[in-house]
Amino acid sequence: MRQRTGQRTGLFVEARIRADLDEVWARTQDPAQHRRWDLRFTEIDYLPPGEGDGEGAPQRFRYATRVLPFLTIAGTGVSAGERERPDGTRTSALRFASPHPLSLLAEGSGYWRYVPDGDGVRFLTGYDYRPRWGVFGALADRALFRPLMGWATAWSFDRLRLWLERGVTPERALVNWLVEIAVRACVVAFACTGLGLESLLLLFGPFAASLAYLCPLLLSLAVCVALFAPPRSRTPAARRCLRRPPVRARAPRVLHTLEDPR
Repeated sequence: MRQRTGQRTGLFVEARIRADLDEVWARTQDPAQHRRWDLRFTEIDYLPPGEGDGEGAPQRFRYATRVLPFLTIAGTGVSAGERERPDGTRTSALRFASPHPLSLLAEGSGYWRYVPDGDGVRFLTGYDYRPRWGVFGALADRALFRPLMGWATAWSFDRLRLWLERGVTPERALVNWLVEIAVRACVVAFACTGLGLESLLLLFGPFAASLAYLCPLLLSLAVCVALFAPPRSRTPAARRCLRRPPVRARAPRVLHTLEDPR
């Protein structure tokens, strides 16, 4: 989605998941399962239907994100889905807003599309939001928050893919990612400080002096591997997702039927 002003481009992420369409739908539409794989949310809960809301009416929900151990930012939203479409795809759209004064995100809207594709599903999202805090908020959003949100969305989509394709639970996937990050950091720290290098060379006895000349090359190689080697197959990675739409994406019509959640 692109803003009419042309000043800001909405976020887009697409992941191809080799799983049944109904399974992808269930893992993303059930709040209890959604919050397990989506890094952006700590809590997601449906709110009781309002007076006069009949079957098929848009569903209101509450979401929250724990930013710090003592700080949780919450908001509300409204969503609607199209499970049966003539072209075989499915769509879910939502509008959301947060009244919390510390939330950079003031309000926004977005959608999910589920497109059957051979033995899998192209699961994609497009969304955008309006930051608060005036000029400072706009600069902070462009420099930090928007790139972070794009990365978190893509990372979460790959986390979902691992859950559906390989049976790696979201909790296990997070542990895999943290361990891999820690190992890479230790390799970089070891290489940059030379920590324990002398003791390591002593193991080679008379060859230590000759190997010492190769140390800078070996340490440089170790840093390159730690920084640029692809993540393991059971570790989620944002780089596996498509971050730019192949064609100009349009929001589904159902999005325009949703009212402001505030």
